[in-house]
Amino acid sequence: MSVTQAGHAPARARASKRAARDQDPRRTAARSGIPREPDPGEPWPKRMLTSKLFWLSVVMLLVYATCLVLLYRQVVPDRQVPGGKLLGLGTEAIPLAAKYAAVTAIPLSLVFLWADRFRPQRFWIWLMTFGWGACVATFLSAQINSWAASHLSILGDGDPATGARAAIYVAPFVEESTKATVLFWLAILMRYQWVSRLSGIVLAGLSATAFAFVENILYYGRVYRYAAQTFGEVEPEQALQSLFKLRGLMTFFGHPLFTSMTGIGLAVALRSKSKVVRVVAPLAGFCAAAFLHMSFNATATLVSGPSLLFMYLGVAVPAVVALTVFVVRQLFREGRLIRERLTDYVRLGWLPEGDPRDLSRLRTRTKALWHALFLGPAVFLDTIRMQRAMTELAYLRDAMTRGLVDRAGLAREKVLLSRVRSLRGSAVLHPTGRASYPQFRKPAFLDRNDTAGAAWAPPNYPGPAGIGGNFPAPGAPQPGSAPLGQAATQYSEVDPSWKPPGQ
Repeated sequence: MSVTQAGHAPARARASKRAARDQDPRRTAARSGIPREPDPGEPWPKRMLTSKLFWLSVVMLLVYATCLVLLYRQVVPDRQVPGGKLLGLGTEAIPLAAKYAAVTAIPLSLVFLWADRFRPQRFWIWLMTFGWGACVATFLSAQINSWAASHLSILGDGDPATGARAAIYVAPFVEESTKATVLFWLAILMRYQWVSRLSGIVLAGLSATAFAFVENILYYGRVYRYAAQTFGEVEPEQALQSLFKLRGLMTFFGHPLFTSMTGIGLAVALRSKSKVVRVVAPLAGFCAAAFLHMSFNATATLVSGPSLLFMYLGVAVPAVVALTVFVVRQLFREGRLIRERLTDYVRLGWLPEGDPRDLSRLRTRTKALWHALFLGPAVFLDTIRMQRAMTELAYLRDAMTRGLVDRAGLAREKVLLSRVRSLRGSAVLHPTGRASYPQFRKPAFLDRNDTAGAAWAPPNYPGPAGIGGNFPAPGAPQPGSAPLGQAATQYSEVDPSWKPPGQ
């Protein structure tokens, strides 16, 4: 062997190892973001303890708890700040403020979860997103806003974050950054699950709703405490209700509307093959969110009177209506996408013809779940698994046609088709008629068709009923057939030869 050949041998060995490593199914699946299929033979405690997502969730829960405790210690007790005394919330105001803040947070969260219907995320993803907005985003925003506002030499009522310039130039960028950080983390960890713009809107809305929930607690508690300390001007709960009408009813859509722009930008980037779009779309979404937030704060700070009402009715409300219409259109669009992609498998003969139509309609999917609910827990769970597998199959096909998933998608496709085949016999896919509602038996004393006494013959004696008789007697006219009134009196025929005995 020559020296040149000996020098090329290690290079060829490294190239062959690299090629073998690239052919590893697990590595190719991870490169496309496809999750690893759990081994059904392993017990669930082992699968949970060996899962990276489980330990990441444990770490994040600890981080959430730490941030919440630190924020509590910062805002509840009274503190001395440059320029005066900053009143804390106090333990009395927190339960009342939380109750008013929940009036907005709970319905908003349910609306966002309802919108994520075709391919809903796992519960732990919803929990992590909500926890980030409620704990981490609020804590970091409070620290950075106060630090940045103090460096701008803003004079306020003791709180350096109360100046107008901080609300306009600092808060929008800080708060949108902290709320959207969890979205970027989720985009890296679970980009395979981000299948549509609805996914971005739902996750962004949950983070923003949680942020607004804790922020409203701070605002409500602060105004309650201030009114309690100012005697004779206004009742504390009345002041809280006035602020609740403004923040909780009229402008409750603010934070979800802003952060949804970042979620839409991330979703566009993840569903595009262009590198330029993948870079520009998230930045454009974040800039749109910060601009909307800045415009909202500037309007609320600098505009008052009829001009404020005009901005509210002419700009804010149409923006919310536009986002609502966009979400509804996306629901119909995702239904059409699922129907078209599943039709590809129908043409190949791998799925029946009725599957694309029924699985692309939300009403039919909901009806199938309702029918399965009354057929037992096993059928209900199999129906859920069937719908999730078919939906993932449609979005996987769409990703493969877009070039977002390489040949690793073929292996995942086979797994999903095998799962669909195994679940088809037990799951409900094409609901017809009424659901199999449970039948409740009547008590014996309420059953009019009870024939327990049919062996006893009814009384058959002439005379009034109740004294051993049966009126009318057998053979007599039935009730309703005899005439009424004087015509009802009948006399027997007179025998002219009748006479008393012995005469």
